[in-house]
Amino acid sequence: MKERMRKWLADFLLLVYAVFALFPLLWMLLISFKHDREMYTTTFIFSPTLENYRILFVKGDYISYFLNNLWVSSGAVLLSILVGVPAAYALARFKFRGRESIAFTFLSFRFAPEIMVILPLFLIYQRFGLYDTYLGIIWVYQLLTLPLIIWVLRGYFEEIPPEIEHAARLDGYSWFRVFLKTLVPLVKPGLVASALLSFIFAWNSFTFPLLLAGQNVVTTTVAALQYLSSDTVHYGQMAAAVTISILPEVVLALFIQKHLVRGLSFGAVKG
Repeated sequence: MKERMRKWLADFLLLVYAVFALFPLLWMLLISFKHDREMYTTTFIFSPTLENYRILFVKGDYISYFLNNLWVSSGAVLLSILVGVPAAYALARFKFRGRESIAFTFLSFRFAPEIMVILPLFLIYQRFGLYDTYLGIIWVYQLLTLPLIIWVLRGYFEEIPPEIEHAARLDGYSWFRVFLKTLVPLVKPGLVASALLSFIFAWNSFTFPLLLAGQNVVTTTVAALQYLSSDTVHYGQMAAAVTISILPEVVLALFIQKHLVRGLSFGAVKG
């Protein structure tokens, strides 16, 4: 009986915490179905409307903003994978002078506040014609995505015994085929997890697209400012825009749980 009561209490506390954690999302969803005139006069009982969503998709350019965010975030992650996977392997396998310093330098890019580097980046982008371009935003997003991929995959590569590579080389495979056919499948869970987390970081970025892009590359985070005016705030439209914007993150957050598996190669050469 005590064990059952303890279990019920634990489930109840978890339920309370879940409601507490999810309440901001639920509140935002409710606001997205309200008229502006009902924001301060009603709480949970109101006349729901789809007007806010209709304004986004019919009268506004929110679809183009959503696609812009999708292109630059996906492009940033793909570029980080192409650069980060070989870099993580080199930092995990090769012994060379300054290896830890280089690894920490990559990590420090993630620690540095965005506002600290935005002014020199703005001047550089203006000089080289990267301002308000897809390539420019994808390039600067490497400060958000590349360090995460390198550091996560470095740990995965370090967990793979070198004997696996040696055995594959003895079978006649070239190093490139060993890397693609043997190592990459073993680090796939870490690659997927780090790529999805990097996508979320790039998707949520606000400072870089705000100051390094203009009218051509407007993302959903920056587009939310359009619903703020000098005399009023369109809370319903802003809530609808944010609700649509978080859908990819929610889907990815649910999907990422399947791939957070560690130590797939433990004991692979034993026996």
